[in-house]
Amino acid sequence: MEQVSQIVSPHSINVVTVGGGTGLSTVLFGLKRYVRTPASELSISKLSAIVAVTDDGGSSGRLRTELNMLPPGDVRNCMVALSEDSLLLSRLFQHRFAGNGELNGHNFGNIFLAALSEMTGDFAEAVRLSSGILASKGHIYPATNANVHLVAELDDGSVVEGETKISQVGDRITSVHLDPENCVPMPEAISAIESADIITIGPGSLYTSLLPPLLVSGLADAIGKSKAVKIFINNLMTQPGETNGLTAADHLRVLQQYVPNISFGFVILNNQHITAEQRRRYLIEGSQQIGLNELESISRACDANVVYANLLVGGEKVRHDPKRLADTILSCANFARQSD
Repeated sequence: MEQVSQIVSPHSINVVTVGGGTGLSTVLFGLKRYVRTPASELSISKLSAIVAVTDDGGSSGRLRTELNMLPPGDVRNCMVALSEDSLLLSRLFQHRFAGNGELNGHNFGNIFLAALSEMTGDFAEAVRLSSGILASKGHIYPATNANVHLVAELDDGSVVEGETKISQVGDRITSVHLDPENCVPMPEAISAIESADIITIGPGSLYTSLLPPLLVSGLADAIGKSKAVKIFINNLMTQPGETNGLTAADHLRVLQQYVPNISFGFVILNNQHITAEQRRRYLIEGSQQIGLNELESISRACDANVVYANLLVGGEKVRHDPKRLADTILSCANFARQSD
């Protein structure tokens, strides 16, 4: 299936999104406008995000080291994306301090989450309270409450630890795992998965955003057992240092090597070419557009419905359009429901 119809009938669904980085927050920003919408439209009764917690760079990495807490950055982005207040509070949570002191580079939202984590003694509770302050239209669950790190083994047998370093070693990666490997997901995350109608994975950095939450013990099994329709949203571009030379089909194959029990009903890809100027600029950085004309290779990689749609947003950077992406996700939900 190369195209899906627009949303055509009223229905209320429970949606769970999995991932990290800017990809997950883009999905949430697009979907939140359908949360508890009037009955005349397809409505999301509950929207949940299960977020990677292996970030060790920037402000998140500094707070993680200094305070022995989970990295707040990806969670903060999701909270802002889901916020009903898109003005002052959201801008405040995204504010990054300047200057030459110790606050330089830190993000206010990260500091706020760190303070609440110390007060409550529970990062997940700090996330819940912060979401309430931001009038969130969804639920955010760290993939695990354990202080986990991402570890990669390279083709020469050496080992690299830490998301930041792993994102720079590219096609030398032979395998990744979490340390400790026996970390467990939050019960609330498992409950959300079990009651979901739709589960989305992606877009996001393959090894450092998508795989980490799926490697949490029991989480991928729960997704595999769920009766929800699973949707994989592929990336628009390769990521320099992490997925050099990989096609969209390769992304899917790598994912299925680690979570073969997850069977996707739909794979969503962009069908629009980026501009010549974007192509030139991204090539300088070592990044190329993927997903175009990959219908046959994706079909060979899995049994999913392959959905092509115009998903690009205007601007200098190559990004998914939140509204178009959300509409495509919900159109897949409608198609699956009507096919039952």
